[in-house]
Amino acid sequence: MEKRLLQIKDVVLLQHPFIFLFVLALSFIVMDPFELSPVGGHDFKPVKNDIAPYKQVMGSWPWDNLSRLGQGNLEFKDDIFGPESLEFDNLGRGPYAGLADGRVVRWMGQDLGWETFATVTRNWSEELCAQGVDSTTKKQWTVESKCGRPLGLRFDRKSGNLYIADAYYGLLVVGPKGGLATPLATEADDKPILFANDLDIHHNGSIFFTDTSKRYNRVNHFFILVEGEATGRLLRYDPLTKTTHVVLEHLAFPNGVQLSKDHSFLLFTETTNCRIIKYFLEGPKSGKTEVVANLPGFPDNIRINENGDFWVAIDCCRTPMQEMFIHHPWLRSVYFRLPIPMRYLARFAGMRMYTMIALLNDKGKIVEVLEDKKGDVMKLVSEVKEVNGKLWIGTVAHNQIATLPYPLQSH
Repeated sequence: MEKRLLQIKDVVLLQHPFIFLFVLALSFIVMDPFELSPVGGHDFKPVKNDIAPYKQVMGSWPWDNLSRLGQGNLEFKDDIFGPESLEFDNLGRGPYAGLADGRVVRWMGQDLGWETFATVTRNWSEELCAQGVDSTTKKQWTVESKCGRPLGLRFDRKSGNLYIADAYYGLLVVGPKGGLATPLATEADDKPILFANDLDIHHNGSIFFTDTSKRYNRVNHFFILVEGEATGRLLRYDPLTKTTHVVLEHLAFPNGVQLSKDHSFLLFTETTNCRIIKYFLEGPKSGKTEVVANLPGFPDNIRINENGDFWVAIDCCRTPMQEMFIHHPWLRSVYFRLPIPMRYLARFAGMRMYTMIALLNDKGKIVEVLEDKKGDVMKLVSEVKEVNGKLWIGTVAHNQIATLPYPLQSH
């Protein structure tokens, strides 16, 4: 029987040379022998993702048809580089921001401007690391692992210490006066922390933070998305024993972290799967998880406001082609092995991102959605922090901060 099938296959290929050439070309693309594709040189293994159906999410989402986020203001343009996370200290000073050039900086007011508050490594030098407006481009990537890339920032309100999740140097802390940060965690379960991303501080002193991938670092973060790999972890650092524990694993691009107002649970974003997950810390569900919200785009950081609601930054939106890729990993194996630059492949797939932010309550109900479809204020967003009647909006990819009075004034 097997011999007969092989004979039929040979006849088909000989009688239909176009099929033969197609199969040959497809095989060549998949093997990518000259590593001409965007994933060339990587052990690229696309997998199927656990994501809510496209039509279900997009059809029920409360869109902001007025694109009200476009009413915001741009601040510090080309004066601050890739401010992923924003923080304010106990005295109300700030914002503090972690930059693409490896520094944590602090705004000192109009007269003094920005000052360097902390660095995460002794390797940092102005000559090596300070690329100015080029800090958010590929020029920085060659030195990023040496200079550091501070992502999540949190102040401990009791001690005044600033905790930092750095993409290359793990979890660190620096005192209220700043300076060189002290490393706290660089591995968990004998596995290196390859991509520390965000954190929050429990009232018992524990630090919950995300390690986005065991396979790819921050420079290669796009491979985590297109591959769909789920090796990320939620970790907990215990300051009493100075040990780091794995809380959850097998996560697909775990990103932002936020404890609830009473610290009975935490929320974290899973970027690849476009959702927010609740992890229970107390009560009958302690240690369990549930999906709180499925989102129309890719979430980054999540932050609580004074009312106990949660702002989430979203790069929008998912596309029908992405839905097809999710359910058919082999298509990604072929598509992303085409000898075409990644930016064009992403564009052909409909991935034209714009900024959306959403406010949801502790049950996952959407309270507010603000969009900037034209990119008038922000093209890619990483965090939203509500402070004293104003939204402060950070971005990992551009050289600015956006602000918007909130609640919005009705016209």
